[in-house]
Amino acid sequence: MNREMRVIPYQVIEEVEAANEMPKGIEIIKAPEIWKQTKGTGIKVAILDTGADTDHPDLQGRIIGGRNFTTDDNADPDKYEDYNGHGTHVAGTIAAIDDGKGVVGVAPEASLLIIKVLDKNGSGQYEWIINGINYAVEQKVDVISMSLGGPEDVPELHQAIQNALKNNILVVCAAGNDGDGDDATDELGYPGCYNEVICVGAIDLDRNSSPFTNSNNEVDLVAPGEKIISTYLNGKYATLSGTSMATPHVSGAMALIKVLANKSFERELKEPELYAQLIKRTIPLGNSPKLVGNGLLYLTVPDYLAKLVEEKILSNITQI
Repeated sequence: MNREMRVIPYQVIEEVEAANEMPKGIEIIKAPEIWKQTKGTGIKVAILDTGADTDHPDLQGRIIGGRNFTTDDNADPDKYEDYNGHGTHVAGTIAAIDDGKGVVGVAPEASLLIIKVLDKNGSGQYEWIINGINYAVEQKVDVISMSLGGPEDVPELHQAIQNALKNNILVVCAAGNDGDGDDATDELGYPGCYNEVICVGAIDLDRNSSPFTNSNNEVDLVAPGEKIISTYLNGKYATLSGTSMATPHVSGAMALIKVLANKSFERELKEPELYAQLIKRTIPLGNSPKLVGNGLLYLTVPDYLAKLVEEKILSNITQI
């Protein structure tokens, strides 16, 4: 299998030596208001990407290990450093530490497993990605985050994702950046448009649908994906745009939601139940569901609105 998958195309807006701010995307989804209850402690998120800058000060203590499935560093499985920047940026959005310096992630106390399946050029063989998913399952992670995609529906990839769900792992994927702003046309990218994954589209910081975000019936929700500041190579920071940047907002949110939901129900919720808890925490944007799915990730949805969403979910289940 020599076909390749790539990072979802993204745009580097700006790169800076230092930062000291709360990323606006984190504020928009209301993550800080959840931190009084949990910051994601005990949740393990696997990032399948280009690796990570393991020495970045904002990621210290968050990375618990990793694996390299690419040919970088002579295919040494124990070297999962990032030479691209994409994976490091995703990692910071999920779990950059909350120490009053640099930036902070959605779930600043979640643990990160760095699974390098894309090389320094941002591309990777399907076999690498499949092996990475299987490795994440072996390591018993809670969430798999994949800001990558390709045009081909590869059965082995689909099977690996289905196996992850059977092991109660949430799989979060970027919708893709091939959109034309017209919900009448579908843009399909894999694994984002597999029904089993949580497919994430992008909005800008004013809650407008991003012109590049893919539209199709598999989009589940949207999160901020334009002008997102996060960690970058060599201890730096960068502002990037793309559905790749929206996806880790949802991956980090799932770390928070899993802690809250399991505590509330006093048991370990299954993947479909956790998905329902995520969709309860969205608000409508008035756009076509093909563009925004169930709406914007919003972790502090008022109880009355959450109840309406839950009733809609139950109604849909009844109709099946």
